[in-house]
Amino acid sequence: MITPPYLQKGDTVAIVSTARKNLDDNLKPTIDMLEGWGLKVKVGNTIGLDYFQLAGTDDQRAADFQEQMDNPNIKAIWCVRGGYGTVKIIDKLDFTKFKQNPKWIIGFSDVTVLHSHLNRMGIESLHAIMPVSVARATDEAKNSLCTALFGEKLQYTLDCDALNHTGKAKGELVGGNLSILYSLLGSESAIDCHDKILFIEDLDEYLYHVDRMMMNLKRNGCLSSLKGIIVGGMTEMKDNEIPWGRNALEIIEDTVKGLNIPIIYNFPAGHIRDNRALIFGRQITMEVTPETSKVVFE
Repeated sequence: MITPPYLQKGDTVAIVSTARKNLDDNLKPTIDMLEGWGLKVKVGNTIGLDYFQLAGTDDQRAADFQEQMDNPNIKAIWCVRGGYGTVKIIDKLDFTKFKQNPKWIIGFSDVTVLHSHLNRMGIESLHAIMPVSVARATDEAKNSLCTALFGEKLQYTLDCDALNHTGKAKGELVGGNLSILYSLLGSESAIDCHDKILFIEDLDEYLYHVDRMMMNLKRNGCLSSLKGIIVGGMTEMKDNEIPWGRNALEIIEDTVKGLNIPIIYNFPAGHIRDNRALIFGRQITMEVTPETSKVVFE
């Protein structure tokens, strides 16, 4: 895997939208934070554009992202928010110059489209908070983003969750939003799970749909080839009038319980305030004991 250059003071971060529009004047906390880290900020052309739910047309969003990818002065591209729409521009992007001079792509949720696509290209990316969530993010989440961007040692030690599966594994970390990963299967951006450690999280899904997505991953062979699983926030799940009968974590556990691999549940990442940074494409070691769970990035 190719690691984009870590940031240095004086570098410029571009903020763009690949999906939902961002019309509010809500970027001051983000700009203040980046400038406090010694970085400069460029606000992309898509910030403030209004095309129904989206931040401009597909062509406008693709053009803004392309401009930041091709600009040698931009050292990282931070997607302002998720929603839906990144998949509508992924095939409009030309990654030729980006492959020659890769840079950090940052975000989560709908940005999983970019994470998965970049992973298939052999380039690392950063699953982390987005500009619209900086104001409500925990200090731990913000600090972890800074640690990852500047190339400092990234590792987490957590209390053990009752659902965890003990064990130790080493492998490349892949994943992101479960709904997006599910939607990409069969495409050129589909996740490759073979011998990987899979991270998943999701928001606002019906419980039966979580079951459907997990069964799809299972039947596609994604789960049987994994070395480990990390389950982040499964937030604000919904049920039908007739209950499904299991919560989201129980659904996941029911699908993976036969796998003889370490599994961490309730990892602090996803649609939660404490959304810790994860480097996708990076080799990690995960060690799960009855007392603690440890994740160390190489």
